[in-house]
Amino acid sequence: MSFFEEWVELDLNPVISFSSNAKITYSNSEAQFLLSRIKQKELFELALKHAPKSFGAETSYIDLTIKNYTFYAITVKYENEDEIHMKLYKSAMVKKESKLNIQNVNNTNIFTLLDLAISSNKIKNDINYIKNYDPSIPDFKLDASSFIKTLGQIFEAFSNASTINCSIMLKIGEYIRIEGKKYSLITVEITSDKTSNLSSVQHRDDTSFILSCEDNKATIDLPLLI
Repeated sequence: MSFFEEWVELDLNPVISFSSNAKITYSNSEAQFLLSRIKQKELFELALKHAPKSFGAETSYIDLTIKNYTFYAITVKYENEDEIHMKLYKSAMVKKESKLNIQNVNNTNIFTLLDLAISSNKIKNDINYIKNYDPSIPDFKLDASSFIKTLGQIFEAFSNASTINCSIMLKIGEYIRIEGKKYSLITVEITSDKTSNLSSVQHRDDTSFILSCEDNKATIDLPLLI
């Protein structure tokens, strides 16, 4: 890896290259973290929206919030019809979620934890819980106490639902870099059939997972620490 390649890799701002059919040809470490939260298609469409009208590069100043990220500028560059490159500039207010705390985690079965949370909430309501688990996921290290607490908050926010879908899957081709090491991502997705207020769902910045909430969906991404 050359000096400039290493410099881009260490950049705290996301840098992504796309092919003409929206496939990612390069992403630095920060971009890989971003891609665990935001769909690839959304970022490609963002690049096209701010692309210069002719070959070359253009920087636009924006006020863009996606999930918990805030960006103040975007640079888009292309020199041919085959590739387009994008760099997003993060606001200083963005949370440093890449600093996940993996010091006080224990080997745990994530299916057991989610089943426990579901069982506890079944006592309180008549919601139909549908589970979709990837049985190939092994036990791994996580902060069980914080995880259970967050699950409880999510289910409480979804208390008006008739059906809640719960899935635990491995994110194929996505990973997060923590302390210089790459880890695959396990995603827990909990979806309600009714729109709910998830503003009360909170977790500490120093937990071992990433939480994102939408109107009827909560997603928890966890590094696969074996």
